[in-house]
Amino acid sequence: MASTASSLRLQGDDNIQSMLVGTVMRKIKSRTWKKQRYFKLQDDCMTIWYKSKKAGNATSTFSVSDVEAVREGHQSEVLLSIADEFPPERCFTLVFRSRRGNLDLVAESAEEAQSWIRGMRKLIENLENMGEREKLDQWIGDWFRKADKNNDGRMNFREVRDLLKMMNVDMNEHHAHRLFTMADKSQSGTLEDDEFVLFYKMLTQREDVLRVFQEYSGDGQKLSQNDLEDFLREEQLEGSDTQQHAKQLIERYEPSDTAKLLNAMTFDGFLMYLGSTEGSIFNPRRRGVYQDMSQPLCHYFISSSHNTYLMEDQLRGQSSVEGYIRALNRGCRCVEVDCWDGANGEPIVYHGHTLTSKILFKDVVSAVGKYAFKVSEYPVILSIENHCGVEQQRVMAQHLNHILGDKLLKSTLDGKAPIRLPSPEDLKGKILVKAKKIGGLEESFNGTAEDSLTGEFSDEDEMAEIEEDNLHRESVLRRVKSKQRLSKELSDCVVYCKSVHFSSFKHSRIHSKFYEVASFTESKARKQLREAGAEFVHHNSRQLTRVYPSGFRTDSSNFNPQEMWNVGCQIVALNFQTAGEGMDLNDGLFSQNGHCGYVLKPSFMREAEKRFDPEIPQKLDGYKPVTLSIQVISGQQLPKVNIKEDSIVDPLVRVEIHGVPMDNAKQETRYIENNGFNPVWYDTLRFTIHAPGLAVVRFVVEDYDKTSKNDFVGQYTLPFSCMQQGYRHIHLLSRDGTVIPPSSLFVHIRIAGLE
Repeated sequence: MASTASSLRLQGDDNIQSMLVGTVMRKIKSRTWKKQRYFKLQDDCMTIWYKSKKAGNATSTFSVSDVEAVREGHQSEVLLSIADEFPPERCFTLVFRSRRGNLDLVAESAEEAQSWIRGMRKLIENLENMGEREKLDQWIGDWFRKADKNNDGRMNFREVRDLLKMMNVDMNEHHAHRLFTMADKSQSGTLEDDEFVLFYKMLTQREDVLRVFQEYSGDGQKLSQNDLEDFLREEQLEGSDTQQHAKQLIERYEPSDTAKLLNAMTFDGFLMYLGSTEGSIFNPRRRGVYQDMSQPLCHYFISSSHNTYLMEDQLRGQSSVEGYIRALNRGCRCVEVDCWDGANGEPIVYHGHTLTSKILFKDVVSAVGKYAFKVSEYPVILSIENHCGVEQQRVMAQHLNHILGDKLLKSTLDGKAPIRLPSPEDLKGKILVKAKKIGGLEESFNGTAEDSLTGEFSDEDEMAEIEEDNLHRESVLRRVKSKQRLSKELSDCVVYCKSVHFSSFKHSRIHSKFYEVASFTESKARKQLREAGAEFVHHNSRQLTRVYPSGFRTDSSNFNPQEMWNVGCQIVALNFQTAGEGMDLNDGLFSQNGHCGYVLKPSFMREAEKRFDPEIPQKLDGYKPVTLSIQVISGQQLPKVNIKEDSIVDPLVRVEIHGVPMDNAKQETRYIENNGFNPVWYDTLRFTIHAPGLAVVRFVVEDYDKTSKNDFVGQYTLPFSCMQQGYRHIHLLSRDGTVIPPSSLFVHIRIAGLE
């Protein structure tokens, strides 16, 4: 396969050259597991291959596109554990996307380490800067290499037939042979380079898009600028300056210079536009920070993690600083720290009374300090569940002050007694501590705070909650009843987020302060929202509320966060390490507004006098229901879910609306037998949405199975308010929330009843 322009460009780079030659490095898994492996970049400049030095051992590969970042030096727990053995300049870590574990490596020399660090960064940067056309060429090249089993740079018909199965295509042999012969221009009985590209293009011919193109094309060959303007106005419902936009699209996506000179767009250009981010279902104007960030903190939904230190389950899983790094790098703005007395006077973090491993509190604080603002400049809340004695609480306060320095918020912003919570804008670059506090914020200004306080265990202590839910296990309940003293030093680290016990909404209305935060288990929150939804919304318009998973979820599963957002709960804490519907909804809601971890609540939830009740949205002033109509047209190159070679997907698409109870709905298309490559449905699904400001839409593709549960193929979730109308592509994500190019759905969206 001919190299793409980008890989030719890369091959002139010295670091890439040495990666292409290959290097022996140590792969490190622990202090005792350190094994030599031979690592080499493949000629496609996209795949890293490695194998054991022993002959006959299996080889492994991974794609550069799977690597999110390269960390230099001792920047992982594993490499820190062997810091005395290997100097930092020889060490580096490859961090993978999604929930896959890191790859920790030690090179033979600092120069070799630098070669790989710089080379990998160059490869990642190159991928990020690739145009749509180059991405397609890269994809075609990948398929060619997978199918060319004997590596002779050509493909015979048997290899083509195997390739079709790999690509999820069930095509009869006669039709496949006809395409093969048409592409074999040299009549050599094999396909090479351009012949394979031609074969691929015939295979991926988009009749569905061609139909739309021809409907708007005056001559059936191209779209003039006027034709394209009509399409943007009538189908994509773009009202403003379609003339200027049509010009930009031709300039950006049209591959033919001749067409560009005529101010026209060919079918190839039209396909490129519809497959781009501008042609996707997500409105590009909602991608960056577009919301007002100057409202009080309680007016935002805040991306929040539960037991952030856990990488697996809640009983015996590994605790790791990596949990904090991953959550913060996903835009999470509230992380949880469970602190217990440790050896040598150093507080530790783990899930108390369980077999989960332990990490040092100071290491957690260092990681938070380092990664808090890499992807978002808005404030991070450290939700501390404190089980330490007074001595180690003082140590905690020292670590917070010493390690975080100016990032730690130690006093109110203007030095005066405030009357409401500050905004994310006011708190940019600040880390706030949420924990118990001696007295209130007011006492800090009139000097009446005592030195220490004896009180009950913190209300959000999950051990207490397990006891309440009648799970009687001696080991679990050992220390729940103990009284606790708070040190003034740790108490002083708490400013705007004082953890308090929740009594009732009536009690809160009369007595509670804006800086007080109550925590609810999911079951307690559910009870309140069912009995007093409007009261809950009103409470959350004044102060913050945290909701966390039940103690019974020992497998780290998640509840559906939507019902908590429906009553305005801001800190809805989920197990970030667990993929599934809960995290899809969380990722979907926070995919807008620059992935900054803060999303402004709808105005009817911020204004206390509105009295919004999620059970009866039609009683809201200005109630405007809308109808959403989704025509699911086709799917493109859906991934195989069954590893059996001759198994091909029978795909169906389910559209789910998550919102207030009246809006919750699911509808499905038919399933298409044996076609994961280019299934066509043209099925229309219709929904009525009563509270569009809260609705989240989830598209799920499944492999239909009449005898057992359908297999998951891919999904995409986004806020209803971020949907673009017209003909759109939906770029599917894996169960882990990572992109699976070029898998997509092609849909037509109409929303009626909007002004």
